[in-house]
Amino acid sequence: MSFENKVVIVTGASNGIGRGIAIEYVKAGARVVLADIDDRAGRELEKDLSEREGKVLFIKTDVRKEADVVNLMVQTIQEFGGIDILINNAGITVFKSPYELTIEEWDDVLNTNLRSVFLCSREAAKVMKEQGGSIVNIASTRAGMSEPNSEAYAASKGGIISITHALARSFAEDDITVNAISPGWIQTENYEQLRDIDHDQHLSKRVGKPEDIARACLYLTDEQNNFVNGENIVIDGGMTKKMMYEH
Repeated sequence: MSFENKVVIVTGASNGIGRGIAIEYVKAGARVVLADIDDRAGRELEKDLSEREGKVLFIKTDVRKEADVVNLMVQTIQEFGGIDILINNAGITVFKSPYELTIEEWDDVLNTNLRSVFLCSREAAKVMKEQGGSIVNIASTRAGMSEPNSEAYAASKGGIISITHALARSFAEDDITVNAISPGWIQTENYEQLRDIDHDQHLSKRVGKPEDIARACLYLTDEQNNFVNGENIVIDGGMTKKMMYEH
């Protein structure tokens, strides 16, 4: 798949899964905008990718803030002339008992993870509607299953899956596809330190890597694959398909 000269915005691109997604798009020939609140890591990645690969721009962005999101789109258009693809990846979590979770912490998770998807999608679609485009929202398998003390994160990721099919319907007339990806266990660092039991509990016999999610993004945003629309694709090595009993 070639993305030569396609303009791609990746939120939360400075670290983790977002970093992996940005790297793969650059390798595929795209012009990539790195949007993140982490200024130091974002500028380091911008410098590294620009020297090795091609056209990359870091724009410091707090995706919770409407003004920052509007600025992200304006600067992208000024630099690259348009927007073809948006990857809504930015996200945070707070693992804290619901008895102790403050409303400020709840709002911060929901605003970072879910409100940002609406804001970024709305503003990017205003540009995409002139020629079509693709949006991918990074949700989570935790939208359908939970550990204790993950209420805000679970709610935000469930909301992402729901807003995905809603946006796909709303943007259909403008030739904009909207899909979601729900990653399972994706190890973003120290992969070599994982144990055999970590890998073996997956049907695929390994823990996931950021590039597993990046390749799915490439697939969903390739123009030839626009028959996939409004979907949530689970990428978890088969973990959520296991029947788990205690023996």
